[in-house]
Amino acid sequence: MTSNDLRGQKAIVTGGTRGLGKGMAEALLEAGVKVVIFGSGPSVHAVAGEFTTRGFDCHGVVADLANADARASAFGEALDILDGSLDILVNAAGTQKRHKSEEFPLEDWDAVLQVNLTASFDLCQRAGRVMLPKGGGKIINIASLLSFFGGFTVPAYAASKGAIAQMTKALANEWACHGICVNALAPGYMATDMNSALIADEGRNAEISARIPAHRWGTADDMKGPLLFLASGASDYVNGAIIPVDGGYLGR
Repeated sequence: MTSNDLRGQKAIVTGGTRGLGKGMAEALLEAGVKVVIFGSGPSVHAVAGEFTTRGFDCHGVVADLANADARASAFGEALDILDGSLDILVNAAGTQKRHKSEEFPLEDWDAVLQVNLTASFDLCQRAGRVMLPKGGGKIINIASLLSFFGGFTVPAYAASKGAIAQMTKALANEWACHGICVNALAPGYMATDMNSALIADEGRNAEISARIPAHRWGTADDMKGPLLFLASGASDYVNGAIIPVDGGYLGR
């Protein structure tokens, strides 16, 4: 077994029904991992079925990540499917609300923080309780370029992703000595549904594209390699890192 061989491992991927989450779930499945994907509605079963028809070992669980009881139930269901074991957790689910900061409704603030931050911590904690006794595991959180700068009309999203970066480091500080690697990927400007408003804004789209040295927006496929690196033994001495996947945007 090579250091980057993931065959036979078991994973949970939240937000696995579309966008970056689906792409990262696909990467793990292609590497021979048994994957449970979380989705907010019954479509998660259809997506899991699509993967299954391709010969992958994929299972879907409906999970309302904004609800603590639902998260606990979904995690328990996933563990049952995975025979009580977990090697990899990918916290890819996220939500976005846009308003001017002076007009940002507190209920939207709470909704974004609940899904993007609180749910991620809850699932990290639950995964940690499984991984600590067996002496190892990989947790990959999804940060953002807004972990590094503030964005515009997205104060809740920026706050949540800044916090994801610090939470990732805090967990790594405690769990690295127990063989658990906790890292984060920070996607740049990705061509996903979440960014549809930016993509449709010709001025902002052109401005963003001009700053990206790769001269294109990213895709779900661009997340696969970095995800597999962090999920595998190839990254066993990488911990508490926030790795940009941004086509060079931050270096501009």
